[in-house]
Amino acid sequence: MNMNRLQISNPPLEFMIIYLRGRVDRLRKGDMSRGASAVEWVVISAIVVGIVAFVGFTIKNALKDKSTKVGNCISSSNGDSSDC
Repeated sequence: MNMNRLQISNPPLEFMIIYLRGRVDRLRKGDMSRGASAVEWVVISAIVVGIVAFVGFTIKNALKDKSTKVGNCISSSNGDSSDC
C-alpha cells in the first residue's frame, strides 16, 4: 500500500489536492516569471490610471470654468450679445 497517497473518494477534493500540489511544486521550482509579469502589469496599469485621472481632472476643470462663464453671461445679459 502506498502511504504517500491519501485515500479520498471525493472527486472535487481530490482535484483540489492535485491542483494545490502542482502550485506548491511550481513555487518550489522557482517559476516566478508569471509573478514578475503580474507586477509589470500592475505598474503599467497604475501609470495608465494616473494618466487617465489627470486628463479627466483637467477636462473637468476646463468644463467647469467654461460653464461658470456661460452662466455668468446668461445671468448678466441685457439683451445685447456683445457682452459675452
